[in-house]
Amino acid sequence: MTKFITNFLKDEEGATAIEYGLIAGLIAVAIIVAVGDIGDKLKAVFEYIDEQLTGAVPA
Repeated sequence: MTKFITNFLKDEEGATAIEYGLIAGLIAVAIIVAVGDIGDKLKAVFEYIDEQLTGAVPA
């Protein structure tokens, strides 16, 4: 029984899966932040274009 407990405590297989899960989560957060920032900047560009086109006088 003590050998089973010792082997269980030394087993690191689950730790690797948890580490990969944490890495994947951090990458997902970074992507979400980057896409949100790009979306805000793209919205500003389209709003600027809309303002310029609205103020344009037809020839």
